Amino acid sequence: MATTKETPHIKPNGVEIAETILLPGDPLRAKFIAETYLDNAQCFNEVRGMLGYTGTYKGKKISVMGTGMGPASMGIYSWELINVFGVKNLIRIGTCGAMQEDINLYDVILGMGSATDSNYGHQFNLPGEYPLTASFELLQKAKKVADEKGQKVHIGNILSSEVFYHADPTVMKKWQDVGILSVEMESVALYWNAIQARVNALCILTVSDHLITGEHTTPEERQTAFTKMMEIALELA
Repeated sequence: MATTKETPHIKPNGVEIAETILLPGDPLRAKFIAETYLDNAQCFNEVRGMLGYTGTYKGKKISVMGTGMGPASMGIYSWELINVFGVKNLIRIGTCGAMQEDINLYDVILGMGSATDSNYGHQFNLPGEYPLTASFELLQKAKKVADEKGQKVHIGNILSSEVFYHADPTVMKKWQDVGILSVEMESVALYWNAIQARVNALCILTVSDHLITGEHTTPEERQTAFTKMMEIALELA
């Protein structure tokens, strides 16, 4: 059903936003997914260049939209998608920096839980700490899809950091020592918004950089080469 709703950041112009959406950080990755995998894809957002599309994959209506970088940007887009447009399943498909030696460039990580240095959750005024976890339903299904594809995935806790260029060079070693698999910047806001609204969210990440070895991928590869992650997310959706 076409929607007449809009927000300051999402203007669908009558195009429906599906109940299940894939959320890459890079809007050009959203465009690549729509053009490569979706049938009859229609663009539902161009505001601020944050491209969003709705189409079908194997007969299932799916949307895909860029979110930008950091918890503030993810917080805005995921909140509006959930609370204004009724999205029920939000699957982040992003890049991350590996923090363990047994994880390699291009490996796929399922973010079971999200540790964070962000204050995003303080707005809920809870009298203690709340564990940020993915939807078990989506996590279980993603693992099943990966197994069926013969795709190895790492499952565990990730770090959602507000800081990309950190002034303290010892910080990441401390997170590494407690078993954090990788670092990214959006899961804290996504998981908080999903938990608060009681909808489903999961982060599926591809290793684009390695904090131990110093290996890294190119910007072009980040847009188009991470197809294993994309295909797991599409089958899950």
